[in-house]
Amino acid sequence: MVEVHGVSKFFGDVVAVSDVTFAVRAGVTALLGPNGAGKSTLFRMMCGLTPPSRGTVRVLGADARRNRDVRGRIGLSPQQDALFDRLDALEFVTIAAATQGVADPEAAGRHALGIVELDPDDHRPVSGYSKGMRQRTKLAAALVHDPEVLILDEPLNGLDPVQRRRMIELLEDLGAQGRCVLVSSHVLEEVARLGSRILVIAQGRLVASGDYRELRELMDDRPHRISIEADRPRDLAAALVSSGTVVGVRIEGDVVVADTLQADRLGREVAPLAKDLGARLRQVIPLDEDLESVFRYLVERR
Repeated sequence: MVEVHGVSKFFGDVVAVSDVTFAVRAGVTALLGPNGAGKSTLFRMMCGLTPPSRGTVRVLGADARRNRDVRGRIGLSPQQDALFDRLDALEFVTIAAATQGVADPEAAGRHALGIVELDPDDHRPVSGYSKGMRQRTKLAAALVHDPEVLILDEPLNGLDPVQRRRMIELLEDLGAQGRCVLVSSHVLEEVARLGSRILVIAQGRLVASGDYRELRELMDDRPHRISIEADRPRDLAAALVSSGTVVGVRIEGDVVVADTLQADRLGREVAPLAKDLGARLRQVIPLDEDLESVFRYLVERR
């Protein structure tokens, strides 16, 4: 539904995006990267708000910058807190519906606000809304014309834990309906909860793509770190070294912290080794299987 091929974007001597290629289908895709990585610039090019300096961006088979019909099938929630502060939420979302040519803008606005769990009859100006409520108002404006492609720049920023969970559930529902939902974030925990396909952006480049497990496999050129809790930890550490399954160990109380290039083999052999030693094995936990470890590695290696 979205195809980016060989795209670069220059602002004078500044390279914001450099030779990025990927394709996105229906469902939720997360664009993950630190602030300043080029995520917002990519989104602006997808929406037709700025042209690429090189390469092509196609949404629903066309260039959104040149095709008005395609622009009308995209919903954008920008990172900037761009609301008309003197309007209430219904007025703001109704204006968004009217600009998209929706037949009954107010009815569409009420429906969109209901989707994001905001009261359309709350007549307070949005200037009095919390950060989370303002985020949901922006999402309602992006949804109001029932777009096929949703581009959401940091939509979870400012939400409390309950709001964040509900928002993630909503994004998953929208993706399950066959929409293409692109969500940017610099917060690793958010992307882990989305459980989506991930595109990792660093310094304007696409450094990796795939689900979390696929990204973790890219780290196979460095040891995996495993925590093994057992009694007789020194004997177990010596046995692991002798077996050739680890490249390094250290002892922390009753825990053996092992570095291995053969995580699967270690998983198979650690229990028999402990049994041969008469050692009680309490737990085996990978220490670098979290998204933060993957993200840090992928970004720092650039």
